[in-house]
Amino acid sequence: MFKLFDFSLKISGFPIDEARLEFDNILEIPEASYESYILGKRKQIVDFHLKNNPFYSQLASGKTSDQWDALPVLTKKELQQPLDLRLSQGFTAKNVFVNKTSGSSGDPFIFAKDNYSHAMTWASNMYRFGWYGIDFNSSYQARFYGIPLDFIGNKKERLKDFLSHRFRFPIFDLSDPILEKFLGHFKRKKFDYINGYTSSIVLFAKYLERKNIILKDICPTLKVCIVTSEMLFEKDKALMEKQFGVPIVNEYGASELDLIAFENQKGEWQVNAETLFIEILDDAGQPVPHGTQGRVVITSLYNKAHPFIRYDIGDVGILDPKSTFKKPILKQLTGRTNDVAVLPSGKKSPGLTFYYVTKSIIEDDGNVKEFIIRQTKIDSFEIEYVSDVELTLEQIAKIEDAISLYLEPNLKFTFIRKTSLARTNRGKLKQFQSLIKS
Repeated sequence: MFKLFDFSLKISGFPIDEARLEFDNILEIPEASYESYILGKRKQIVDFHLKNNPFYSQLASGKTSDQWDALPVLTKKELQQPLDLRLSQGFTAKNVFVNKTSGSSGDPFIFAKDNYSHAMTWASNMYRFGWYGIDFNSSYQARFYGIPLDFIGNKKERLKDFLSHRFRFPIFDLSDPILEKFLGHFKRKKFDYINGYTSSIVLFAKYLERKNIILKDICPTLKVCIVTSEMLFEKDKALMEKQFGVPIVNEYGASELDLIAFENQKGEWQVNAETLFIEILDDAGQPVPHGTQGRVVITSLYNKAHPFIRYDIGDVGILDPKSTFKKPILKQLTGRTNDVAVLPSGKKSPGLTFYYVTKSIIEDDGNVKEFIIRQTKIDSFEIEYVSDVELTLEQIAKIEDAISLYLEPNLKFTFIRKTSLARTNRGKLKQFQSLIKS
């Protein structure tokens, strides 16, 4: 069979065959030797950038690869300068893969990967999706993502969809008539898997629940649903499993890096330890013990074009105590460092705590389709929601009581009913947002 996806990577300059061979060799490294592999690759990539990347060499300020804990922790703000100032010698914007982060962290920037590093990213993706019988060359994807609305950007994305064997469901309008059209495609097309933003796929599952439809009954080829980019709550996961009739897999990644963690068949969030090295650090930049919450800091072991060494991705997480060098397990991802609510008492709480407490009440009767929470002042919040009918005073009081109990009393809430919620230009729904300057 002609492998169109592999061919599209090769003609774009990404040596997927070589990368897949190296990736397979990494998988064969035994547990006992894996720490040596990681430490060796870590040293190699730091030494390369100290020698060939003036931007990183200046940041390192005389530190060497043997002083790992003293190396600087890179932030997104430090990377918000012209790309050509950050590229290693021998690399230009014309001979690397260039892209832009989504900006969901509030700090978007342009980044680069050398072609071999980008091929390793695809080898990593292929391996993990393969756990669930998905082959990018032959499996047909139902893609729940945004899409550029300008003519050229739209056509480019459609071409990529064709080469990647996927059909895109644009997610800027998720009203019932549009979801009915989505359902029609599942009746006609032999999709192997669903992939896309969590909130949009949850909305589709809720629509199927109202219609009393199990998706696999009308699309028997469907094998798995893989959600990404937004928090997946257990209640939503259970709903999707029921309405889709297939396993729901949670993916955690970053466009500038790779897949960071991918749910394995045991339900563990297995960290990518083949192309990345992941640390959990405290606010002072020191490693914390497994089982302790801290900042997620990642080193890309193969990217020579651009340094992502001890790169603070902006997330807060916990590694499972049973993690090893070969098989780290992400026990919990608790949110983004910039999605923290600072309350009048001085208490700091992850914004998703508000979202989770509210969610446990607001969606009980199926009236509310989706909602977002926005902190406007230190004691004031707006909750925008989409629903069939307006929330009652009794429901609002119940939400306020729950937040008083779980967080603190005397907070003020404004409830705003909308016909749809604003998403980013890529289609993400930012579930909690603080407008308070830290």
